[in-house]
This record gives sequence, C-alpha cells and structure tokens, in this order.
Amino acid sequence: MRDVIVAANWKMNTTPADAGELARTIASRIAEPGVVRVICPPFPCLAAVRDAVAGEGIAVGAQNIHHELAGAYTGEVSAPMLAGLATWVILGHSERRRDFAESDALVGRKLGRAVEARLRPILCVGELLADREAGHAEDVVASQLTGALVGHDPETLLAAGIVIAYEPVWAIGTGRTASAADASAMAEAIRATLRSGGWDLRADAVPILYGGSCTSASIGEFLAEPGIDGALVGGASLKPDEMAGMVARAALTAAARRAVS
Repeated sequence: MRDVIVAANWKMNTTPADAGELARTIASRIAEPGVVRVICPPFPCLAAVRDAVAGEGIAVGAQNIHHELAGAYTGEVSAPMLAGLATWVILGHSERRRDFAESDALVGRKLGRAVEARLRPILCVGELLADREAGHAEDVVASQLTGALVGHDPETLLAAGIVIAYEPVWAIGTGRTASAADASAMAEAIRATLRSGGWDLRADAVPILYGGSCTSASIGEFLAEPGIDGALVGGASLKPDEMAGMVARAALTAAARRAVS
C-alpha cells in the first residue's frame, strides 16, 4: 500500500524566530499516525522546525538542494549540508523551473544527490496553461519525468522512497481550478510513463501527490481518486486549521485503504 502523504511547502515564509512556534502549533493539530506528514520550511528555519517537531513523528524537508556536493556556488546549499536537519527534499518545483530556469537534466542531477544523501525526494512535474490548451499536457509532464529520471535505476529510487508531485501550474494562484479528474488522469499518465520507461509494475508503488492550490475544503475530492496519494500544499500549509483539516481528511483515506488491503 502506498503512503498517504501531506507535505507542507512553506516557500519563502517564516523566520527562525517564528517558524518553531508555528511548527509546534501545527504538530499539535495533525497527530494522525496513518498519514506521512512533512514540513518543508526555508533553509534558515530547518533547525527550529526540526527541534519543534522532535518526537511528533513529523518529518522535516528542504525545498531545494544544489546539484554539486561542494564548491564555489555562493548562496547555495548542498545535500550533505542537510545532514541532521532534514530527511526529505523537494526537487524541480515549478517555481524553481520558472525563476531559476532549472532544466530536467539539472533536476535529475539533484535527484541523484538527494538519493546519495538519503533524502527522500519529492520530484515535481507539471504543465503550463499554454501546454494544456495546446493539448500537450501529458507530453510535457512525460518529458519532464523522463528527463529527470535518465540514468537513475528504478529500484534505487524506489528504495529511496521517491514521491512525484503533479503541479498543474496553470491552476496555481491563477483563479483557474484543476479538477480531481484532471489530477487523476495525469497520475495515470505519470505511472504509464514510468511503466514504459522500464519501471513495469514498480510504477504502481510510487506515491503521487496533487500539488495544485489545495485546501481543507478541496483535498477530499483529490484523495477520493485511487491514483492520488496526498498533497504537496503551499500557502494553506502555513495555517494550522487548514493543515489540521487536510491531514484529518488524509487520515480517512489512509484508514480506508488499510481496510481494503
């Protein structure tokens, strides 16, 4: 049975002075052991969040890593630097692709560094509005996925616990809405891409998260889809009430899946 996951991406929000208290408040509201819970704060807040959630069964993740281990890369953070601070990492987020021109090949190099450092990767893929309107959504996502996975062994990535997050970029902060059917269709396309790329039945073991604008009011429709295994949550993850509602709904899905299995 695939993990049911709610991962909080705090983006460039909070400071070391307030991140710990926010994390403690959220942790007290999301005590659902059937759900894998992850908080990904900005780099300066990792230690504060780590300390705040210690003993709560909540993982801490980074929002990015550099593709090299060390060197003359001012302002960057490498995977080995996260030892003791984080156990997860987000890779290839749409904002990184948009603002820093991260290519699929570069994301693939970062994926390798994450696996080497024993960081559980959340690999993000997703299409722009122009891609979807042109009918190329699935092709774009397949290209991103295969480009990032070149040279990576499926067994190694499965052992690392790889998770894929589908970001319908056209529905994030635009007022447009991606439906559960949209997300479900893309999840199946992602697994089909993996199967055709040599993953075979192992593709069915990879958790796929919905990474659009998700809230406690909308997460239920996505979790009702058998192919969707949770959410990568943006702005709503900074609100304890929203996180509590989303994790509670995810717990129902996890319980139902356990009962069926």
